[in-house]
Formats: sequence, structure tokens, C-alpha cells
Amino acid sequence: MNITILILCFSVAFAISLGSTPIVKNLAYKIGAVDVPNDERRVHKEPIPRLGGLAIFYGFLIALLCFAKPIDSQMRGIIIGSLIIVGVSIIDDVKQLRAIVKLSAQVLAAVVAVVHDVRITAISVPASIVEGGVLQLGMWSIPITIGWIIVVTNAVNLIDGLDGLAVGVSSIASFSLFFIAILGGEESVAIIAAALAGGCLGFLPYNFNPAKIFMGDTGSQFLGYMLSVICIQGLFKGYVIISFIVPLLILGLPLFDTVFAIVRRAWNHKPIMGADRGHLHHRLLDSGFTQKETVAILYVIATVLGLSAVLVLERGSYVAAMLLLVAIATAFGLYKLLRKRFNRKRAEKEATKNLNSTNE
Repeated sequence: MNITILILCFSVAFAISLGSTPIVKNLAYKIGAVDVPNDERRVHKEPIPRLGGLAIFYGFLIALLCFAKPIDSQMRGIIIGSLIIVGVSIIDDVKQLRAIVKLSAQVLAAVVAVVHDVRITAISVPASIVEGGVLQLGMWSIPITIGWIIVVTNAVNLIDGLDGLAVGVSSIASFSLFFIAILGGEESVAIIAAALAGGCLGFLPYNFNPAKIFMGDTGSQFLGYMLSVICIQGLFKGYVIISFIVPLLILGLPLFDTVFAIVRRAWNHKPIMGADRGHLHHRLLDSGFTQKETVAILYVIATVLGLSAVLVLERGSYVAAMLLLVAIATAFGLYKLLRKRFNRKRAEKEATKNLNSTNE
């Protein structure tokens, strides 16, 4: 595996994304792709341009075309599918398309990938169910692959609610997939992951709180789509025995938030595709954490999950399980510590308020 090519691929994607983001920002203002805070879900107070995902995509695409040799059928399918996602998402960032239109674009992009042989052909199951522990999907590979791509695409889109959150989590997932591809000798997958990570990190300085630009659906849906297909190429095909565990670990944060959102809305008899303020990041904010603290907590969770996925491959599931237990205990302790600090500050604020009221 040529490490120099991988470093160059990452660097080119990073540089192009970083350099083109100000240009995309100006373009967003010109075409009206601006996010105006008009409901309680929005945590920003001023209108902010949203089209930053175009810079991520541009950096990714140029790096991929430069260093992914040759461009085979599967790579063409991935690129064409991403063009469909980005094209429709740009329109959505300007005009706010209906959910059914966006879903149709996701289905089309997934079908294009499947037609170009980007498929989940087998998954691991207990050996007591299937001899050898590998279940061949046959024709079921088509609907399962399409479903996987759509779910992950929307999962990343749903966590895009705070400055730097979705792009940061996607960066962590991309690096996890990058290292796993290197361990498995999958150079083409490593190149895709390196290009995606570079594009994300090039955009991140502009998206940290306070954000100067949002990546919009152009970014979140593109990142979700790419992470889903990288998992298919690098995990479901390359590591059949643990194919079901590793992608769920790497994408655990957005997938958990999506499942939780579906259950919550169904339980409350609300539309599944509707928006609300019940996502994990909203709950952390409502618990008293600042935006930066909330994003940092979720970064740590995503990093631990990604590291656990790598350890599953290198050291086995027991080591990864131990790491997860330690991480959960640490996260719980950190949460209690920060909550205690928040409650103390709130009490001090209330005491000051009451004292001022008495003096008046």
C-alpha cells in the first residue's frame, strides 16, 4: 500500500475544501442558500449561509479523480450516486424540497450504486444458525443495500444540528474506516476514506462554533451517503465475519440517534419524518451544556466507538467490549461532573438574581 499516495490524497482534499469554502460561502448568499432561525430547533440566532457541503464534495471529488486509479465500475457508481445526492441537496438548500423528493433522490443514488455492484452480499450471524457463521444474501442484497444507504444517509443528516457536530463525527468515522482499510489492505477504500476525511477537516475550521457557514443537506447527505458506501466496500465485503458489528460501531452515534428519534416520534404519535427538538444533542443542550461542551462530548463518544471498531479487528471483540465499558463509565463520570458544575452555576445565578430583586 502506497502511504505517500494516501497522504497526498488527504492533503489535496483538505487544501481544496479549505480554500473553496469562502467561495462557496459567497455563492450561498448570492443564490439564497441561507439558514434563517425560525423555529425552536435552531440554536443559532443570526442567518447563516448553508451550502458548505459543496466545498467538502469539491475537495473530495478532485482528490479522488487524481489518486483513485483506475476508476472502475464500482467507483463510477459511487461518484454518480454522490453527484445525484449533491445535485438534489443543492436545490434543497436553496428552495427546501419536500421529504419525498429527497427520499427519491436517495433511492436513485442507492440504486445507481447497486447497479454498479456496490452491494452487501453477506452478513455474519451466529454459527448455530448458519454453518460457518456467514449468511449469503442472494437477491436480498439489493433491498438490504438500498436500505442501508438510505438509513445512514439520513442518520448523518439528523445529527447535523450543532456547529461542527456532523462534519466532525463524519471525520472521525472516515479516519476509522481509513485505518481499517489499511489493516485489510484495501487501498482503493483507503483512498476514498482519506479523500472524505480531508474534505471534512478542510471545512471544519469554518464550521466550528460560532459557525461562519453550515454544510446544509449538501454536506450532511453527501457525507452520510459516502460513509454508507465506504462501509459496504471496506467492511461488508472485506471483513465478512465481523461485517455486522464494525459498521454499527463506527456509525453508532448517528444510527442510535436515528433509531431513538423514530421510536420517540412513533410513541408520541408524531410523523416519523417530522422534525423535533428531541435529538441527543438537543437533550445535552437542555441539560445545561454549552454548544462546545455538547459537541466535545459527542466527539469523544464517536472516537471511542471508532477506536472500538478498529480494536475488534486487531484484538477481538473482548478487548473492544472492555474499552466500551471503560468509556461508558468515564462518560458517565464526566456527565455527572459537568452536571454538578452546571447546577452550581445555576444556583449561583439564581442567588444573584434574588439578591438583586431584594435590593431593588
